[in-house]
Amino acid sequence: MQSRQFNRRQYFDELAVTGQKYFLPYISQFIDIHEGLKIIEIGCGEGGILLPFARLGCQVTGVDFDAGKIENAGKFFTEEGVQGIFIAQDVFKLKELEHQFDLIICHDVIEHIYDKDEFINKCRNLLTPQGFMFMSFPVWQMPFGGHQQMCQSRVLSHLPWFHLLPAFLYRFTLKLFGEKKSRIDDLLDIKRCKCPIGKFERVVKTKPFSILDRQLYFINPHYEIKFHLKPRKLWRWISVIPYLRNFFTTSAFYMLKVDE
Repeated sequence: MQSRQFNRRQYFDELAVTGQKYFLPYISQFIDIHEGLKIIEIGCGEGGILLPFARLGCQVTGVDFDAGKIENAGKFFTEEGVQGIFIAQDVFKLKELEHQFDLIICHDVIEHIYDKDEFINKCRNLLTPQGFMFMSFPVWQMPFGGHQQMCQSRVLSHLPWFHLLPAFLYRFTLKLFGEKKSRIDDLLDIKRCKCPIGKFERVVKTKPFSILDRQLYFINPHYEIKFHLKPRKLWRWISVIPYLRNFFTTSAFYMLKVDE
C-alpha cells in the first residue's frame, strides 16, 4: 500500500498541487474562476483539490461520506488560513443544497458509484441553470483501474490489469495474497461500479448536459506529483478507437455544461 493511503496530509498536499497546476487551468478554459464563485466538490476527501479555488476567494463546499476525511479537511483548511464548508454526508441526501452551485468538481468518484444515472441527475440538481461540471476518473481497463494500489500486498499493489480477471478469480487472488475482507469487498465493489469511457458518455447523453470538452491522458496529470512522471495526452489515433482507448487512458477529463 502506498504511503499516501494512510498519510492524509500528504495526499491533501499532493492533490492541492495537482489542482493548482492542472485542474484549475483546465476548468478555467470554460468558466471564469472568480471571488464568490460557488463550488462544490463531491467526494472531496480532505479537500486538497478545493484549496487553490479557496485561495482565489471562491466559496467552496466539500461533501464526503467519510466523516474522518471531512474532519481532516476542516483542520487542513484552517492550517492553510482559508475557508471552506465541509459536510459528512451521502451526496444523494443533500436536498437542502440543491440549485446552489456554479461548478461541481468530481474527481475519481464516479467509478465508485453503481447508479450513474441517478448520480448525474443529482449533480444536475445541485447546479444553477447555467452551471458547469468538471468530471475526471480513471478508466476501468487501464492498468490500475481497479484501484489495486489500495492493496496491502506489495505485489498486488503494483500488479497491473489483474483487476480485469473474472470476479471469482479476482476474489481468489486477493484472498491468496492475504488481503482482509473489508478491502476485498471494497475492490470488488469498484469492479461492480466500473466506468469505461463509452459507459460514461452514454449516461451523460441521456441527461440535460452538453459535453464541452473531453481530454484523455496516457499519463495522468496527478502522476507528476505522485510518481514524477510528466503528463502525456493520449495519442489522437487511439483516442478515437472505442474500447481500445480504455486500456491506454489513465485519466479522462470532461467538462460538462447544463443545457439551458
